[in-house]
Amino acid sequence: MAGTRRFIATVAAGLALWTLPAVEAEAASLIARVDVAAQKMTVSRYGKVLHEWPVSTAAAGYTTPRGEYRPQRIHKMWHSRTYDMAPMPFAVFYDRGWAVHGTSAVSRLGSPASHGCVRLATPNAEIFYTLVRQVGPGNTRIIVQD
Repeated sequence: MAGTRRFIATVAAGLALWTLPAVEAEAASLIARVDVAAQKMTVSRYGKVLHEWPVSTAAAGYTTPRGEYRPQRIHKMWHSRTYDMAPMPFAVFYDRGWAVHGTSAVSRLGSPASHGCVRLATPNAEIFYTLVRQVGPGNTRIIVQD
């Protein structure tokens, strides 16, 4: 009987550990929703909108991939190896070489102008970068949609 109780307790504990991270990730989620059609990014935490910023996504001839992503890596400063070492401050990479990052081309925000990345005003990119560091990439979702 004691062995059976121990077995049931072990299985129950294992199930709790198995289901807990998904519930925790949803509850602690930081969501950056990029609306390509509207050229804006809305950042929410625990379902509450914290920020809404203009962005620039891919210009004609380039692509900003659509989908739901988790950040893969973050860098306070990155230089593009593809585009002449262009600076990418506060870069949050979410799909291969695509990232949410700061730009000095703020006059272009609100219209498609990038090679595919999601560009923000650099102070806003710093805020987003800091939030991702605080909650962790595993608790962050970047959703890019039309």
